[in-house]
Amino acid sequence: MSVERELAGAVALVTGSARNIGRAIAIALADAGAAVMVTGRQALADAEAVAAEIDRAGGRAAAMTADVGDPAAAAALVAATVDRLGRLDILVNNASVRREVDFTDLDYAEWRAVLASTLDAAYLCSRAALPHLTASGRGAIVNIGGLSSHTGAPRRAHVIAAKAGLVGLTRALAHELAPRGVTVNCVAPGLVDTARTGPEPAHHQKLSSPMGRKGRPEEIAALVRFLCGPDARYITGQTIHASGGLYMG
Repeated sequence: MSVERELAGAVALVTGSARNIGRAIAIALADAGAAVMVTGRQALADAEAVAAEIDRAGGRAAAMTADVGDPAAAAALVAATVDRLGRLDILVNNASVRREVDFTDLDYAEWRAVLASTLDAAYLCSRAALPHLTASGRGAIVNIGGLSSHTGAPRRAHVIAAKAGLVGLTRALAHELAPRGVTVNCVAPGLVDTARTGPEPAHHQKLSSPMGRKGRPEEIAALVRFLCGPDARYITGQTIHASGGLYMG
């Protein structure tokens, strides 16, 4: 565990944290001293493995599954976090589905499924968490956006619409929640080296950052850790790109 535990005493809920970027975020926040609720939609064993990794490193974590695009499940997840870990200070809305579909084949059910897992989930979790984040005195929400919502990409209309919606939600909530002492920011990762169950997205194969490499999940997690910490309390409403210079907005 890190010597500098700037989040000691805090509790964080990281959605979609059973693997990849979410996993790295959960571990980074735990390293900073926060207790962490690790979640996945279905993979309880993966979420429990991340929680166990945090526990072995001297941290504190719990794990559960939840479909955060469902209002009742999102509310239950927040309640379980407070019940099992004692409070809630940090919410990282990372859960998302990123399927590729030609727009001509994109039916409404698929459209709604992706928006629910990403944009609806961020709304539902933020709304359920708000009383706890307000009471915290150091509440922070970090939404995990994406590069393609700023550059565009083929076969991802639903994904891009959802991720772009997170940018708007971030700005709106930053205005509304600032008087309550809650910061709200968005991190937009570029091409990140993650494990995938399917093929590499088509648009990834055409892109390369000026740095000539993909990012590591830990590099995204380090930025999230900063935004959740005491040195970032004057930063809110921002979308910060971690793309190795691939996007310079």
